[in-house]
Amino acid sequence: MSGGLVGYSSSEEDEEDQGGSRGGGAQGYPAASSGRPRLPVPAGLPGDPDPEEAVIDDSARHGGRVRGFPHERGNWATHVYLPYVAQEEFLELLELLVSRARTYVPSVAAMEEFHLSLSQCVVLRYHWIDPFVRSLRERLAAFHRFFCVADQVKVYTNQNKTRTFIGLEVSAGHFQLLELVSEVDRVLEEFDLPTFYKDPSFHISLAWCVGDLSGKLEGQCLRELQDIVDEFEDSALLLRVQWEQIRCKSGNKYFSFPLR
Repeated sequence: MSGGLVGYSSSEEDEEDQGGSRGGGAQGYPAASSGRPRLPVPAGLPGDPDPEEAVIDDSARHGGRVRGFPHERGNWATHVYLPYVAQEEFLELLELLVSRARTYVPSVAAMEEFHLSLSQCVVLRYHWIDPFVRSLRERLAAFHRFFCVADQVKVYTNQNKTRTFIGLEVSAGHFQLLELVSEVDRVLEEFDLPTFYKDPSFHISLAWCVGDLSGKLEGQCLRELQDIVDEFEDSALLLRVQWEQIRCKSGNKYFSFPLR
């Protein structure tokens, strides 16, 4: 399998992969919608940056992770996703996969939380968080719970090649996921924010390491990881995931949208 690209948050507590595209280069930001007036920006609201305030990023403080965009007070890293709560059996499978991957790349580390992205990580101004969430809630209200299967091991890198990920790609359930992405994209377009990838590789990230080490993790390593998944007891049932809610994280704020 060839490596895909993933985007990830610029927030130091959120620097995880946010979605993917199959092969090719990084997806560019779409142009602002023509013929529609841009929303006016209020001044002097809470969360706006102080003119003199500056933040110096130090990647050494965050395991070598590098921000996707500069930190600025009043800019909130925002991400829409499906949260996945790992069961004991899933964590056992994860331990086996990480242990095997470390024989090829010793620096591989397991993810601490798991999700499936429905958006890239985008920058949202503080005063647009509430209207953004309201619009999401309206567009996602009609969606029902659904299942998908995530059982194909794949290697990803983020857009600037500073991190590599091992993930489980979705092999069934694309239609429902694409419908969700379509509605999330409509909200992003309302705020002139970049939409999701054109050909997304929906996946749940399992582990990561600093740098572009996809060459070492693909090939023989990837085949061995897939064998572990295929041979794991009850993996077919374990990796059939029911999604029950959508979540939006903006800075340190979380918003939940239960599926019907």
